[in-house]
Amino acid sequence: MSERVEQEEIFSQVLRAGRRTYFFDVRATKADDYYLTVTESKKFTHDDGSFHYQKHKIYLYKEDFTDFKEMLNKATDFIIDNKGSEVISERHQKDFKKQDENGYVEQATESFTDVSFDDI
Repeated sequence: MSERVEQEEIFSQVLRAGRRTYFFDVRATKADDYYLTVTESKKFTHDDGSFHYQKHKIYLYKEDFTDFKEMLNKATDFIIDNKGSEVISERHQKDFKKQDENGYVEQATESFTDVSFDDI
């Protein structure tokens, strides 16, 4: 059984965002070149008070940096251009009322689907 051993971090940054934490870690390959790992860690609390973390990781190599940054910029620009920078979410605002295209308030739903990289 082969097991991938993570290389030591060369450079690391942490972004805490509510129940989620994002880790940006620069690591070295066996050939001593650098690559980036981005890890999302999300805390889940059980009814008994215990908790666990679910982690998702992506690996980015130098040959993909330019295209990745370009696509990330296009996607984030699209969101800001179409929806603005204000966060509007049923999950974050308990009094949020969604309006339809005619301005009528739609009935709020309690369901939320959490999508992870594993789902893609």
